[in-house]
Amino acid sequence: MNRAGLIDRLIAICGADAVFHEASDLLVYEYDGSVDDVVETARPIAVTLPSTTEQVAEIVKVARALGVPVTPRGAGTGLSGGAVAHDSGIVIALTKMDRVLEISREDRTALVEPGVINLELSETTIPLGMFFAPDPSSQRACTIGGNVAENSGGPHCLKYGVTTNHVLGLEVVLPDGRIAWVGGQPAGAPGYDLTAAIVGSEGMLGIVTKALVRLTPNPESVMVQLAAFPDMGSASQAVSSIIAAGILPASLEMMDNLCIQAVEPAFHAGYPMDAGAVLLVEIDGLRESVLETGAEIEAICLTCGATEVREALEQGERDRLWKGRKMVLAAMGRLSPNYYLHDTVVPRSKLPETVARMDEISRDFKLEIANVFHAGDGNLHPLMLFDRRKPGDVERVLEAGKAIIEHCVAVGGSLSGEHGIGTEKRDYMTLVYTADDLAAMAGLKNAFDPVGDFNPGKIFPSGYMCGEVRALRMQALAQKHGIHAF
Repeated sequence: MNRAGLIDRLIAICGADAVFHEASDLLVYEYDGSVDDVVETARPIAVTLPSTTEQVAEIVKVARALGVPVTPRGAGTGLSGGAVAHDSGIVIALTKMDRVLEISREDRTALVEPGVINLELSETTIPLGMFFAPDPSSQRACTIGGNVAENSGGPHCLKYGVTTNHVLGLEVVLPDGRIAWVGGQPAGAPGYDLTAAIVGSEGMLGIVTKALVRLTPNPESVMVQLAAFPDMGSASQAVSSIIAAGILPASLEMMDNLCIQAVEPAFHAGYPMDAGAVLLVEIDGLRESVLETGAEIEAICLTCGATEVREALEQGERDRLWKGRKMVLAAMGRLSPNYYLHDTVVPRSKLPETVARMDEISRDFKLEIANVFHAGDGNLHPLMLFDRRKPGDVERVLEAGKAIIEHCVAVGGSLSGEHGIGTEKRDYMTLVYTADDLAAMAGLKNAFDPVGDFNPGKIFPSGYMCGEVRALRMQALAQKHGIHAF
């Protein structure tokens, strides 16, 4: 079967309006939200937009029969290359499967399709007294399916946890085209926790077509505090002191002066322009408890050198403060034509040391680095500002990124807090994991996908998925079926 024959089979499954195969249509699917100077782009053979689980399963069966790789995709907001068809093949974009199928007030759950936008789920359930807690900065665009694939977090993961803490069960299309349900209620049932294995697996074990997610009751009262500090060091100390005092805010976010300079003139969130750093602290719960905890946090911040602490109890003021935080990435274009956003984690106790190291890396590589991060759980998001048109800028960014990762690992941190590994960080996996660790992970992958056609080229460094053997097998299958010119 030639390429045209494959396209015809896909059209027969999904319809002509749900299969893209012209070069101009495929161009946008060569990318995700990552920087293409860092993460390689790749053009798929075709992009399908199925609208049912059965269509997804049929596409996978066709791909398996022909030995064609499959890459699942949500909204394409990922930042590690996970949704890019690294080995070409078929992209299965799940954005048309966007229904909230069922909401249970009694069980506090929602059954949703993978293309449901993260924020829209909470907008649907908040009037019913519940919300979906994981809230990535891209929540206005990212999908639940993508959140599951990357185990996304967000500002509120400090108190409420990341996506895996809110997924009860999944309907999944397996690499051989079978449809399976894993997990569900009651939680804690005996047997292997396959739901937890699939959440965060970056589409390498199966394609999620439905998710049963846990909803969280709306808190009685919410307060957001803005604390301004003269520098990042004193703000970092305040973070450690708040947690050491036994306080668990709903979120605890930090931004440096570069971020303030970018976002405040554009969105007028109310951040003091002369602050070296600001903390956004959200507290929720019973009103009396919120007020008491807020006073305790204010005292801690002032002791650590805060020059100002403001409280926002009204929804409009809280929304303005949060809009500034959520729009930092969008505002960076005011400071630089390009930026590279990293995602690493360090222990909270290492935040002051790590902030100082960021300053050193900025000076060493002559790069401005804006720091915005989920300070409460040590999840860093340094933004390296550069101009790809200037000779040497890209190379310096890559070297600086390596220095950041090496420091974070050296102080006991991890490679990623929420963006995943994808192709961006697969070659750094050996900094954290031994050969035996990686072999065990590859064994799980092979148990689900022995052929290796589900989102190939992700997570594992070269050699851990028998890439050379697989390449020869792909070549033999292509010759057998007459597939060429892909």
